Amino acid sequence: MIYLNGKFMPIEEACIPVLDRGFIFGDGVYEVIPVYSRKPFRLIEHLNRLQHSLDGIRLKNPFSNDEWSHLLEQLIAKNDGEDQYIYLHITRGVAKRDHAFPQVPPTIFIMSNPLLPPPAELLVSGASAITATDNRWIRCDVKAISLLPNVLLRQMAVDVQAVETILIRDGFLTEGAASNIFVVKDKMLLAPPKSHLMLPGITYDVVLELAAANQIAHEVREVSETEIRAADEILLTSSTKEIMPITKLDGKPVGNGKPGTMFSQLHDLYQQYKATRMRGFSS
Repeated sequence: MIYLNGKFMPIEEACIPVLDRGFIFGDGVYEVIPVYSRKPFRLIEHLNRLQHSLDGIRLKNPFSNDEWSHLLEQLIAKNDGEDQYIYLHITRGVAKRDHAFPQVPPTIFIMSNPLLPPPAELLVSGASAITATDNRWIRCDVKAISLLPNVLLRQMAVDVQAVETILIRDGFLTEGAASNIFVVKDKMLLAPPKSHLMLPGITYDVVLELAAANQIAHEVREVSETEIRAADEILLTSSTKEIMPITKLDGKPVGNGKPGTMFSQLHDLYQQYKATRMRGFSS
C-alpha cells in the first residue's frame, strides 16, 4: 500500500501525469526514514531534513510534523513487516512545461519497503569501495530527486562488485554516492564537516553523538585524500545500511583488511541506541 495525493492504494494502481515536474525536471525532494518495530527512527530529525530540502528548492511543506507523523503511522500500519523503510517524495506538481514555478498543488508520494539488515558477511569481512571525483552540483545538502550524478557514481562501484563509491572533491572527502563516510586513523574517528557539499546524514549524526557520549576520540574536520588512503578503518553510514566497514579501497586493503575495533564498538553502540529508542526512551 502506498499514499499518493491524499489516497492510500495498492502501488499497482498508482499513476501520475506525464507533465509532473518531478518527471519533466526532476523538480522535487525526497526523504528515507527507517522504521524499526513499526516505529519511525529519529522521525523529527528526518522531518527537519525534509524541511531543509523543501526550503532549498523553495517549495512549501504540505504538512506539519504532526500531520506527517499521523500519515506515516497509517502507512506503516497498512504494510507488512515490523521493520520497514519509508520513501517520501514531493514534487512541485503538474503543470505545462516551463522552467518558472507554477502555482499548482504539489505531488506527494509515499511508499514502504521491507528494511533488511546489511548482509552478515559484510559485517564480518567488510565491504569494498572505490574512489571517484565528486562531480555533482554544489547543493548536495538538498535531498533532491534529480540523482543522475549519484546514480552514475554508484554504478561505477556496482561495475566492479563494490558497495560504494567514495567521493573526493578538490583533494578532500565529501561523502559516498549514497552514504556518509568516516575515516579512522590512530584511534581517532574523523568526519568531514557538514556543508553544502554533502548530505547531512541522520546516521552520521548518531555516530558522532555516540562517539561524544562514550569518550571516543573524534574530530569533525576536512579529511584529505591522503588520509583516506592511509586510514586504519573506513566506515560507511546510511539510514538503510546503518554502519558498515569498508575493508578494501580501490583494490587495496584498508588497514589490515579486516573490520576494526572502532567499527565493532560503534556498531554495538548503535544497536544498543536503536533498541533503546524503539522502547520509547529519549536517550
